[in-house]
Amino acid sequence: MSRESWISMAMVGLFWIAEGDVYVGAKPSGLAPGVRLTTEGVTGLGHQQQGLWLWDDIRALTVEDVPVKSLKRQVGMVVDLALTVGLGGGDEAPSMTVCVQTADEEYELTAYTAAATGYSQREYDLSRALLTRLTEGAATLHTTLSAMAQWGRAHEGGSPRREERERLLRRWIGDGADA
Repeated sequence: MSRESWISMAMVGLFWIAEGDVYVGAKPSGLAPGVRLTTEGVTGLGHQQQGLWLWDDIRALTVEDVPVKSLKRQVGMVVDLALTVGLGGGDEAPSMTVCVQTADEEYELTAYTAAATGYSQREYDLSRALLTRLTEGAATLHTTLSAMAQWGRAHEGGSPRREERERLLRRWIGDGADA
């Protein structure tokens, strides 16, 4: 990935925003799994999970298995990193499950996490609230995804600091305190 394309991508909560495209987790490449959010619906990307679920059919959009930062988790990651590097261990990237609930069925999609050491509890909570907001109706999801995409197109310089990420998430949720 070129330095220029890396700079035009940013992580905000559980979302990776790349030049106006919005993903839950990291933007996938090749056959890697990923989940893209568009005004049309939720798109599963990658090997064995390709598909489109239209917003009109989605009743709930949730995430599971999200790595949330804690002291115990950070110590564990240091040990895992040492074992992986020192012993030539596995190359398994941390992932999460994105659950798409329709009237008929629940679909589980895999997405790699965009945060190397996990997400803060606050960003995780705000991101879950934002996913819920996207299922509240067409006007809400169009406004929210448009605001996220517009920010992504205008933003340069990589991921913002934690305080700015939380402020953006609150604004996209519609919390009037930071709108």
